[in-house]
Amino acid sequence: MWKMNRRIAWLPALALAFVTGACGDDDDPTGPGPGDADFEWTGAISQGLAIEIKGISGGITASPASGSEVEVYAALDGTQDDPSTVTLEIVQHAGGVTICSMYPDAAGQPPNVCAPGTDGHLSNNDSDVVVAYSVRVPAGVHFVGRTIAGNVSAQGLDGDAFAYIVSGDVDIDVTGIVEAQTVSGTIDVEFGESDPDQDLIFSVASGSVTVRVPAATSAEARLSTVSGTVTSDFPIVETSPGIWEATLGAGGNLISLSAAAGNVTLRSGG
Repeated sequence: MWKMNRRIAWLPALALAFVTGACGDDDDPTGPGPGDADFEWTGAISQGLAIEIKGISGGITASPASGSEVEVYAALDGTQDDPSTVTLEIVQHAGGVTICSMYPDAAGQPPNVCAPGTDGHLSNNDSDVVVAYSVRVPAGVHFVGRTIAGNVSAQGLDGDAFAYIVSGDVDIDVTGIVEAQTVSGTIDVEFGESDPDQDLIFSVASGSVTVRVPAATSAEARLSTVSGTVTSDFPIVETSPGIWEATLGAGGNLISLSAAAGNVTLRSGG
């Protein structure tokens, strides 16, 4: 279910089985916009709530909106399969708005259902159609990007940002808090909230993790890697093999950085 305390759960473990077609590349790092999008949605979302994009194949790019409304643009492209077979569904709920890439249902398989967070079910059912999203986010509205294969980028947002991927990179710089997880890819994020009101998890199985936090951050930090190096601008102590810990400022909620095969870096920002 959608959690109102801003904790956004990760993709379910079964998400790895959803992608059986093409992964899709992000040819345009800025994403689609007015005039070149196959889908457009504009709407008001109250501050403190979130716009959530749930894709399967294709990247998601978020940038600040020029006005007070959220703008969502999507471009669909396929080689073997017809892009018109894929639709986008909009679900409004107590936590904001969720928009999902809806591929045709497959015979004998559970139907696709668009729902907030980790609820619902999404599968591309062997389709090679790629859906690339561009989202314009007003100040105070939070952003959530979920995709199985594709990159998630959110730059300059005045709010929180969350990214959950199976195969792809995360690149985020926002004024609020950030959480990011990917199975295969890199995580490079910076956030401006110095006293996070929840634990923040940054994890990757194969790839590197770099997190920049304010110099005055108050939190507990844990950095871990199985095969890689650990670097920190803050004093850290190795508490057990492969695990380093520290209390930043007055302490507080946990900021966890982990990589099974890759480097882990905690930096002090402005």
